[in-house]
Amino acid sequence: MIVSGVSLQKVTKVYDNGTKEGVKIIHGIDLEITQGEFVVFVGPSGCGKSTLLRMIAGLESISGGTISIEGRVVNDLAPRERDIAMVFQDYALYPHKNVFENLAFGLRLRKFSEDEIKKRVNDAAAILKIEHLLERKPRALSGGQRQRVAMGRAIVRQPKAFLFDEPLSNLDALLRSEMRTEIKKLHQRLGATTIYVTHDQVEAMTLAQRIVVLSGGNIMQVGTPDEIYNQPVSKFVAGFTGSPPMNFLQGSLGVCADTATVLLTDGVQLPLAASWLPRLAGAHGQEIEFGIRPEDIGIEAGAGFGAERAAMSGTVVVAEPLGAETLVTFACAGGEVIARMPPSVNYRPGEAATIYVDMQKCHLFDRANGVAL
Repeated sequence: MIVSGVSLQKVTKVYDNGTKEGVKIIHGIDLEITQGEFVVFVGPSGCGKSTLLRMIAGLESISGGTISIEGRVVNDLAPRERDIAMVFQDYALYPHKNVFENLAFGLRLRKFSEDEIKKRVNDAAAILKIEHLLERKPRALSGGQRQRVAMGRAIVRQPKAFLFDEPLSNLDALLRSEMRTEIKKLHQRLGATTIYVTHDQVEAMTLAQRIVVLSGGNIMQVGTPDEIYNQPVSKFVAGFTGSPPMNFLQGSLGVCADTATVLLTDGVQLPLAASWLPRLAGAHGQEIEFGIRPEDIGIEAGAGFGAERAAMSGTVVVAEPLGAETLVTFACAGGEVIARMPPSVNYRPGEAATIYVDMQKCHLFDRANGVAL
């Protein structure tokens, strides 16, 4: 039996701007998060992800719909009555209290006994490896240590759900990587329902069991990281995931009885795999965006691809050595594509090259609406 952790049904948010309609920020969100699941809300700035999280927490009122936590409707409950714990971007620690008292503060407000407070604080400190910091004030902590304390304050609550609002955005790249690992280990250990908001698709891909991609207050796709990456339902989702993101080239379709071809700018033709034919019936001449991931482009005819590969002529624009790999940007077919290459490649700007595309891994999107074909 699947137990509901957090349920959103037709949830909307409208801000009053003096007009009858107001400004609609969240447009009827439906989402089921199972108990113990780690779900990440991801999307560009202004897409509504933080607003949606604050509505679940009770920090923002909802304009319509229903929010339930473990089967209990919480629309009219104050934040403290919802049995959730939230970790913010700015840590929100009390500067005059040491780490122990920061962790204990919420428990004292709820009238827990001193023995229970001490046990919960020490247990959380052990999980986060901050036992040696309990007597320090926040000013004596690094950014990563402060974030651990903020997480510890949530852990001691033992809530029904953890809510994270871009908690790593103030940390440098190395600390963000370390804290991602800590947050994932924490979820594996506690098994609590967790909702995490970020604009960083790398965080979303590495942390989530399921990802909710948002844009303009609407859900664009919900799926596992693998589904979001390999089966995007739209050009928006495809272009938002991956580092570097998916390449796009404009073209049109040539569809006959037994063959299908992508016709790109400059007369380049890329034959599609036979598996595309049933999906492209009646699509001859349709204007599309051809999508291909950087790792699905090679510079050798074999390149680990199957039989379905196609060649394009390109000119090197720039090469970016990254140690374990080199990213090479090629100008081709009226646009540019980025290819993920072995570290041994040695290209110079302006050099001509033939690149090979794995046509079994390509994606096609309707140019008019961005929907995947």
